[in-house]
Amino acid sequence: MAAAAAVVTQSGLEDEVSRSRGEAAGEVVVERGPGAAYHMFVVMEDLMEKLKLLRYEEDLLRKNNLKPPSRHYFALPTNPGEQFYMFCILAAWLINKAGRPFEQPQEYDDPNAIISNILSELRSFGRTADFPPSKLKSGYGEHVCYVLDCLAEEALKYIGFTWKRPAYPVEELEEETVAEDDAELTLNKVDEDFVEEETDNEENFIDLNVLKAQTYRLDMNESAKQEDILESTTDAAEWSLEVERVLPQLKVTIRTDNKDWRIHVDQMHQHKSGIESALKETKGFLDKLHNEISRTLEKIGSREKYINSQLEHLVQEYRAAQAQLSEARERYQQGNGGVTERTRLLSEVTEELEKVKQEMEEKGSSMTDGAPLVKIKQSLTKLKQETVQMDIRIGVVEHTLLQSKLKEKSNMTRDMHATIIPESAIGSY
Repeated sequence: MAAAAAVVTQSGLEDEVSRSRGEAAGEVVVERGPGAAYHMFVVMEDLMEKLKLLRYEEDLLRKNNLKPPSRHYFALPTNPGEQFYMFCILAAWLINKAGRPFEQPQEYDDPNAIISNILSELRSFGRTADFPPSKLKSGYGEHVCYVLDCLAEEALKYIGFTWKRPAYPVEELEEETVAEDDAELTLNKVDEDFVEEETDNEENFIDLNVLKAQTYRLDMNESAKQEDILESTTDAAEWSLEVERVLPQLKVTIRTDNKDWRIHVDQMHQHKSGIESALKETKGFLDKLHNEISRTLEKIGSREKYINSQLEHLVQEYRAAQAQLSEARERYQQGNGGVTERTRLLSEVTEELEKVKQEMEEKGSSMTDGAPLVKIKQSLTKLKQETVQMDIRIGVVEHTLLQSKLKEKSNMTRDMHATIIPESAIGSY
């Protein structure tokens, strides 16, 4: 049955994965039924049973200090990071169980690389894994359950585990079952009969006269029965045979109910007796331990007082030394503050001195350097040359001006002579 269920579960999940791949590829696929969304819960329960067969609690959880996952841990989203880490550890452990070497992933490894390695190992077992790897990053869902279930099956195959047919126990039929069932009384029936008798008695208690008549009648009947019993002529052998015949019908079976208060009271009495018996044994040990601890504490206290009395002067000296040390530390801190202030002033004075030295060096270099004098001489010679050139130009300009003036004067005299001669000539004529 379990093997058939596992095969059906595995085939159903492969069909669902292939259908989801067909839908992602855009192919025409058969629509999934209404119960397909809950199929991964069944796969998860089968996976937990297979993990228990592989003893994952002792070999994996206890070694890594992990909490055991719930029945639907990988079917419902709770904490994606924790679920993905648990999926990677389980997958690596199952691959190693299946006979393949696989390094256990760490918390800070690349998730894409881990998923690709797990899927490659799954394909090496001959399983189909055509869904996108991003489906496994969430750490839950039908694809995660499918991968873990496939790896668990491969691990079971590797260790040689095979599913067997269930062996049902053979139930032995008891004799006179009908008569015994009719004769058996349960605790509930006894309580009901007792309640009915109480209600009948309460109803009968209403009328006092009727009660007196009934009590008188019962007393008469009991006295008559006692006389009959005293005068009985029944054979003892027949009586024993009759007792053996009706004994199965007189059996009362009280079915235990965990919710019944009587069982709880019995358990409380049992626990109380167990606690009292254990307390009697342990109380002596605890008293001895208490006495030893108290004696040890007294010894420690006395030794402490003795040591304090013997080392009192040393303690006083130590305290005085501590006071002197604190004073010395204060003086050191004050002196250290003055030193730092003077060091800062020294650095400022040193910087100013460096600046003065640099200025003096520049002035000294400028005083000993002949380059400015050479430049001055060159400038003077250039000025002299320019002065000579200016003098020459001034002379040329003066000469030109004088020539122009002389020429203008000669022209004026010529014009004057030209005007005077004709008048004289006219007068002569």
